[in-house]
Amino acid sequence: MAATFVDRAVLHVSGGNGGHGCTSVHREKFKPLGGPDGGNGGNGGDVVLVVEASVTTLLDLHHHPHQRAGSGRPGQGSMRDGAAGVDLTVPVPDGTVVKDAVTGEVLVDLVGVGTAYVAARGGRGGLGNAALASSRRKAPGFALLGEPGDARDVVLELKTVADVALVGFPNAGKSSLIAAVSAARPKIADYPFTTLVPNLGVVQAGDTVFTVADVPGLVPGASGGRGLGLEFLRHVERCSMLVHVVDCATLEPGRDPVTDLETIEAELAAYGGLADRPRLVALNKADVPEARDLAEMVGADVAERFGWPVFVISAATRHGLRELSFAMAERVTAERAAAPVAEPTRIVLRPAPVREVGFTVEQTGEQSFVVHGDRPRRWVLQTDFGNDEAVGYLADRLARLGVEDALAGLGALAGAEVTIGDVTFDWVPTLRAGAMPLGGRGTDERLETSARLRAIDRKASRRARRGAFDEAVETDWATEPEAGE
Repeated sequence: MAATFVDRAVLHVSGGNGGHGCTSVHREKFKPLGGPDGGNGGNGGDVVLVVEASVTTLLDLHHHPHQRAGSGRPGQGSMRDGAAGVDLTVPVPDGTVVKDAVTGEVLVDLVGVGTAYVAARGGRGGLGNAALASSRRKAPGFALLGEPGDARDVVLELKTVADVALVGFPNAGKSSLIAAVSAARPKIADYPFTTLVPNLGVVQAGDTVFTVADVPGLVPGASGGRGLGLEFLRHVERCSMLVHVVDCATLEPGRDPVTDLETIEAELAAYGGLADRPRLVALNKADVPEARDLAEMVGADVAERFGWPVFVISAATRHGLRELSFAMAERVTAERAAAPVAEPTRIVLRPAPVREVGFTVEQTGEQSFVVHGDRPRRWVLQTDFGNDEAVGYLADRLARLGVEDALAGLGALAGAEVTIGDVTFDWVPTLRAGAMPLGGRGTDERLETSARLRAIDRKASRRARRGAFDEAVETDWATEPEAGE
């Protein structure tokens, strides 16, 4: 039978790519060069996880792990901007924890219907040449490329959101209990089996309404992964109280109410984080005469030994369920009253200091450098390296930011390897902002001059090497002894 409940899924989320800017010049009759009119590219869409009440499992995401938002459209001429990519909304159940798949870091805990989290942001759209025009570049022959969207792997884990968790061995009667006190209808049968998926039920006792979770049965070694292991314990973390459901009619050797409680408490202690939760004990299956006698005999001992209230119940005949329900409601009410009042969220704006350089330069070798920083990385991604004018514009931006001066201060020489993001290039010190005229559209005379200078240097080096070789040969001939000497 196919699975209908999944509480863990790995998602590969990708934001949409930004659209490229457009390079265009306005043309009409009698106005062959009417100025740049290339529009901007549209921003890429975001991948947003949103809690929805109608979603109770991660099954759909388990079958469709790749989620990608729409990409932005490129800009067009006549100042037409590209359309923005469509955001992708991914519905998730209440109580979903989002973790980074690589580091395991908890990114967000999605609790409450409507809670949203942007798992992957879309890339920014590139500027068209109309937006890049300035007094120095009146008609840019280039545009900026759109930035790629974020791509990452995240792990989604569902932790049941309930006030009360029913814990106990398999076949202790947890499913029968939740069916008796609520409208939930979990699988119940008169043969031994264990619940494989959590069940939630809403219980009303007086004026108090609370939720009860029937989670998979616990076995010795569960905290170490035996049986359902962590698949069970994950679903009791959010509950404000625990109810031990003890099977008093079991015939298994070595099983009795006290031993069962000690075993389950040992597993909860090994898992950790649950010692502060209040407990109740429900000695179940009192409809069986032997079980009723055992429950009445050990009830006082259990209460004295563990210090928890004990109730003798029968989920089949509903004996003792009213008292148990009101006891759960009383403790849930007390826990809710003791919970701190949630303060309204305040957004604190912390602008970067005015003198913040926004980058750092790391020297990784004698003539190897790596430039770190968000702005230099984004600028490199936006640059069309097949367009000399675009490369010159990048050089101007880096120079104004102070990257050129930082490299010179670290002793970088012409030809030093400089890495920004995924791009490595040879540093040319002559590429300083405004050092030379720009040249025609799509070109930059500084690049052409630097290329010529590098070519002259290469020729001079070859001549020098050739001259040194010729001199060495002549010296060898001059010093070589003649035949017969």
